[in-house]
Amino acid sequence: MRELAVIDEIAVEGSLLERKFACDLLKCKGACCSIPGGRGAPLLDSEIPEIRAALPVVLPFLSDEKRAVLEKEGFFEGSRGDYATVCIDDKDCVFVYRENGIAKCAIERAFNAGKTDFRKPISCHLYPIRINRFGRQTSADTGAGDILRYHELYECRPAVKKGESENVGVIEFLKPALTRKYGEEWYNKLAIVTGLNPVEKI
Repeated sequence: MRELAVIDEIAVEGSLLERKFACDLLKCKGACCSIPGGRGAPLLDSEIPEIRAALPVVLPFLSDEKRAVLEKEGFFEGSRGDYATVCIDDKDCVFVYRENGIAKCAIERAFNAGKTDFRKPISCHLYPIRINRFGRQTSADTGAGDILRYHELYECRPAVKKGESENVGVIEFLKPALTRKYGEEWYNKLAIVTGLNPVEKI
């Protein structure tokens, strides 16, 4: 396995540089949106007002049950620097709706419909990458000190198999999310480290 790579003070776990991955929703049924454990998706402090502003256009895509929970409990829990979306029955994120048995995000559905500029929490967009911190994060933080790790989830085995069969790396698959988080220049540096060709393949 490759060693940890550090790009502009952002560390990337060696396994991420080699991992093959491409979501296969028909097989995993959107399992990452309903991981048991009591907490939903990690949220940045800055995402709280963005999601709050998007709520009016997101609510119509949710069930009566989810809307009732949002009205009673709100959409997030935790404290500054450690927020997460609310979960229902220790499983579903409060923003989950189901389509043909597949768990999907109502925020992203509103985004795809052109009703909001906020796509979904960056932690969801980046999955199966999780971000750990080395040192203290500040409001002006640009990502320095982030450590990117692969989160192993049993239900994601079909995605690993599909990535291997199609020769798609997790870094390549998550280009939109990584670019959203760290910028195109940083992503292109990462692409060089992983052996991708920024001109021809990305």
